[in-house]
Amino acid sequence: MRVPCTGEAHVCAAGRKCSIDNTLQRQFDLTLPTIPMPSVFTPAPPPPEPVRFPLGWLLEHASPSIQYRAIIDVARLGDKVPPAIHHLPYSAKAALELAVGQSADGTWNGAMLTVPSPRGDGFEGVGTVHAVHRLLEYGWDKDAPPIYHARRVLFRLLAEDDDPALLFECAQKMAKGVKVDDESFMMARQTLREAAGAVLAQAGFEADPRLRGAARRTLDKLGEFLRSPVAEKPWVRVGNQQVLSPDAFPPSIFALQMIAHMPLFRTEHHDKMELLYRWLTRPLPRQDALQLAGKKIVSIPNAVLGDRLPHRNAVEDDVPAAIIWLELMARLGFLKRNENWCKLYERFVDDCGRDGVWHPHKGMAMPRSAAPWVWASYPLEPAHVGDERWADITFRIGLIARIIGRGVTLV
Repeated sequence: MRVPCTGEAHVCAAGRKCSIDNTLQRQFDLTLPTIPMPSVFTPAPPPPEPVRFPLGWLLEHASPSIQYRAIIDVARLGDKVPPAIHHLPYSAKAALELAVGQSADGTWNGAMLTVPSPRGDGFEGVGTVHAVHRLLEYGWDKDAPPIYHARRVLFRLLAEDDDPALLFECAQKMAKGVKVDDESFMMARQTLREAAGAVLAQAGFEADPRLRGAARRTLDKLGEFLRSPVAEKPWVRVGNQQVLSPDAFPPSIFALQMIAHMPLFRTEHHDKMELLYRWLTRPLPRQDALQLAGKKIVSIPNAVLGDRLPHRNAVEDDVPAAIIWLELMARLGFLKRNENWCKLYERFVDDCGRDGVWHPHKGMAMPRSAAPWVWASYPLEPAHVGDERWADITFRIGLIARIIGRGVTLV
């Protein structure tokens, strides 16, 4: 039955404007139901507060290298400081001591991955990869003479060949009569290839086709492994041990460092980066990092088998490794995606005083690390007593804030 339109304006079910007498509307019960509209727009969470970065305190207490990187990498005052500031990292005594230890062939001690003894503070026996990495952390330019001299051998390591002269430490073992089978040889070459790529990427050679080729081959192998059923169940039993399958190709810490310093490359391979993120956030297995290579079981200490920072206790166990891991995840673009890592970073921020200087959550001793991959980055501060011992981690907190795009307030 049609209802005649009168007087009052009304929007009928067909969407046409008309007027309906109130009496007829009540008679025929034509009241339209009220349909609640869903909330389309949800308020965005407030941005985190800026990190207080104590630039003045660092300029007063820290070593020249940390002073320089605080000015350039965190405060970003490169265009507002006199040119002489850019010579600051070359005045660091520790960096000069490391540089003069380079051999005529461009290497340090004819080695690549050796780190100095944790019992000493010097550079005795350091390998080339860690030496160049540390000079870059000191703020040295890629064209500084020691780094320039080392680049030739580092680029040579990127090649896909089986030259036994490129094994360095492993070649020294072979010279002493230690037999190295083909599988162990290939694993050693791959590790050296990724380690060389890591320092070359950090030095700023992302556009070099040799580095891009090495990074692409490594990421292709990673992607193939992470998509395979082996990634779900990578462990096999050998005797009474659980070891990684020979077909497993977990990312190494060097592969992560290489990719972390190649932002354009990561964008080009975003699908594999998603697979990598899933791997890095899986629970860390209890098994030791051992892998079956041929008929031998070999240690792979540089392999990353899962989340190395799953909880607060992991931070307390190795504070330097925790802050360097958070920086690495920030460079990979993973830190802001992971709620747990963000909370652990916030804990570092909360442990900074009103002056912005970080202090340990427990105790007052300078944190130490037993992880070899941390040596090149920490500690850059040679003084291990006094207020200077807080400079390294204070600087890293500000650096991570810059990497993830968080605000930084200079104090």
